[in-house]
Amino acid sequence: MSQQGHGHTPAAWTGVLIAFVGFIVCSVFTVMAVPVGFWVGIGILLLAAIVGGVMSAAGLGMPKGNAPLGGGHH
Repeated sequence: MSQQGHGHTPAAWTGVLIAFVGFIVCSVFTVMAVPVGFWVGIGILLLAAIVGGVMSAAGLGMPKGNAPLGGGHH
């Protein structure tokens, strides 16, 4: 695995998984033409950002001093 810290943290994984569910919900309800379900999916996406941010603030994200300068390596 990379030592650059490309989001391999509990906060990042949790946020991405919740966002993935949100995208699936949005997609399914868009195809079904159900606007309420689409907006529920958007709410799940917002929840992903909040949960990821709270987990990161609680110390489950990348430590502030470990962020690579200049974007790091890909």
